[in-house]
Amino acid sequence: MNIIEARNLVKKFDDFTAVDSISFGVDRGQFFGILGPNGAGKTSAVRMIYGFSPITSGNMEVFGLDINTDWRTIRSRLGVCQQENTLDPDLTVEQNLWLYARYFEMDKKKARERAGDLLLFFALKNKRQAKVMELSGGLARRLQLARALMAETELLILDEPTTGLDPQSRHQVWDRLFELKKRGLTMILTTHYMDEAEVLCDRIIILDHGRIIAEGRPAGLIEKHAGKSVIEIKVPSEELKAFVREKGLKHDDLGELIIIYAEKHDHELEKVVRERFCMDSCLFRSGNLEDVFLRLTGRELRE
Repeated sequence: MNIIEARNLVKKFDDFTAVDSISFGVDRGQFFGILGPNGAGKTSAVRMIYGFSPITSGNMEVFGLDINTDWRTIRSRLGVCQQENTLDPDLTVEQNLWLYARYFEMDKKKARERAGDLLLFFALKNKRQAKVMELSGGLARRLQLARALMAETELLILDEPTTGLDPQSRHQVWDRLFELKKRGLTMILTTHYMDEAEVLCDRIIILDHGRIIAEGRPAGLIEKHAGKSVIEIKVPSEELKAFVREKGLKHDDLGELIIIYAEKHDHELEKVVRERFCMDSCLFRSGNLEDVFLRLTGRELRE
């Protein structure tokens, strides 16, 4: 049974449709990503999953329960780690976890045991008496994750969990999420970091203008929409552009940069490009999820 089953989900704000009839399912134990540009409907979709924002129409079941009628039960079985720091600055690290446990009517002994286990898991035990304001951004984010898991969570929702973190802190968070995945926890991730989604997610959907425009495994989407091999050539000549058109190569012409996408590592193509067209600067690399995202959603700035 899917932990989440969404069918023809719609969310409207007055005359604006933020989520436009999307359907998806999330398997138990899956790391599921929801990607999209600003304003694509990611946050609206996620907030409906945990009952923060009522659905306008369609059906949403979480743990086999209807979000419209059983949202309290659903909320008691999931945890949410929001992008914003919502920790209580007047309390210590440990006290933040104890207080959160009271929302779930957890007895004091169990709350202390659970908090101790999570502080150890997230390498925060030495900081348990520190005030939240004394924590670095990375430590605060790990504490938010620990708090989201206090109620023995079956589903963890991660809303841009590593935004603003330095590379070391990001990877520390990734390590903990990998460990939770190994333990079988189901997780939903929204992120603007394509490398994060590519590394962590088993399956993703990409939203734009409230609709799903692509879904599947990251590797499958890369192969379908970008290719295993990518060549970037700066200041492309007209001769190169004519060559690309003549060969029917999948590409993006960005004016001062042309990007060629190949389904596989084509050594003959790479040789020709290197010898005939790399007068200024060329980059040969593997395709990635960012290529997919930009090809599907465009490169223009969004408000």
